[in-house]
Amino acid sequence: MQTILLVAIFGAILVLSLAVAPRRASVEGFFGGLGATGQSPGLWTLVLSQVTTWIFARSLMNSAILGYFYGIAGTLAYAAYYGSFLTGAYVVGQLRRNGAMSVQDWLGARFGQTGNAAYNLVIGLRLLSEVFANLIVVGLIFNAVSDGSGTVAVLVVAVLALAYSAWGGLSAALRTDVLQMSLFLVIFAVAFVALILNPSFSFSAVVTAPGNSGGYLGWVLMAVAALQVFSYPVHDPVMMDRGFLADEKTTRASFIHAFWISALCIIGFGFFGIQASLQGSEYEGQLLGTWAQMFPPFIFIALLLSLLVSALSTLDSALSSAARLVVEELKLAPRSLNGGRAAMVVFTLAGTALTLWGNQTLFDAVAVSGTASMFLTPVLIVGLVLGRQVTLWAYLVAWFAAMAGAFAYFARSWPSVAAVLPEGHKYEQLFVICVVVLVVGFVAVILGSRRVASPQ
Repeated sequence: MQTILLVAIFGAILVLSLAVAPRRASVEGFFGGLGATGQSPGLWTLVLSQVTTWIFARSLMNSAILGYFYGIAGTLAYAAYYGSFLTGAYVVGQLRRNGAMSVQDWLGARFGQTGNAAYNLVIGLRLLSEVFANLIVVGLIFNAVSDGSGTVAVLVVAVLALAYSAWGGLSAALRTDVLQMSLFLVIFAVAFVALILNPSFSFSAVVTAPGNSGGYLGWVLMAVAALQVFSYPVHDPVMMDRGFLADEKTTRASFIHAFWISALCIIGFGFFGIQASLQGSEYEGQLLGTWAQMFPPFIFIALLLSLLVSALSTLDSALSSAARLVVEELKLAPRSLNGGRAAMVVFTLAGTALTLWGNQTLFDAVAVSGTASMFLTPVLIVGLVLGRQVTLWAYLVAWFAAMAGAFAYFARSWPSVAAVLPEGHKYEQLFVICVVVLVVGFVAVILGSRRVASPQ
């Protein structure tokens, strides 16, 4: 019965998403998000689009899992990543005041094609991880409610998300994001209210909970988030693309509203993981099996629908940003509807293939991509904020340091890599890696920069 209900409601949401997608698509709407009459998206369209593409399924699961193991510290650590809306708003404002209309505009003017290629490689990998990580959650959900149906669900959701994304591109993503976020808020509110009204729920217990493994590693992750939060939004093309669609005042307000709404949703979802630890529930199936035992069926279904809606909303945005990357930045396909659609197909196929083969540890994708983005911190602070000219060699040293750090965390179990990492938990190793990446990057960039002479 649960499976039938879940499939029926989620199927209806998919049909509604197809219905609200624009019937006709223009090139400017596909790549630039303009409406049928050429208008830019309004404030709350941007806000809901930003929120729904950042509280995606993987993030909700991460927050709950970290809450289960590390208590309120784990959930707050993951919520700290949502400070990226504030740092992202600052970076976007600085870029626009410098006359740039994208991160690539600014990097290309200073580091040429080499600088852009290094950046585009990172965001291409980021977009690919967005596709497969959200499809992984879809598979986990359907395997939890109907064992063995996960693969079919992944394929169906991938095809349907591609269908309406390829029809309207960014304009379709913006319109469906509004629908999907509105539905998410209603569904999640039902589950959250039911949680806090449960007689076993205690707010004071939740906000002081140490989790099943103690809070120490949660605070370590908080430190990692603090080190990554400046660069993290800049390597996310979904957020950056939305930073240049409307006027500066609307854009800045959208980032601020998206911050507090997203942070509250992430913390709220983390409460479900913390409550599971407080009740002494065994960890089972990325918490999905745990929740099935803990909650009444209607709460369990509401939680699963929240995850599925957030996965769907992130997929269409990731595909629209992939089309823009391939067509407008890499120029690997013509700037046409078919060129953008071809890019979406490639990313969908690659992401689906990785899902059916890939790693089920959801936080690893965040940690690896967040570490890879850290070359941007010294470059942006010294070059954009302080206005100094940074040499290409310094930029590349910072980039190689970040790539090496990301690889070291990914391959930490390899004997050759483990030999050079400090002993300790993987999150302690991640913190050390981040510190080293930043130190190397800042030293290189400071040594390889000079003050730009002011015009007379």
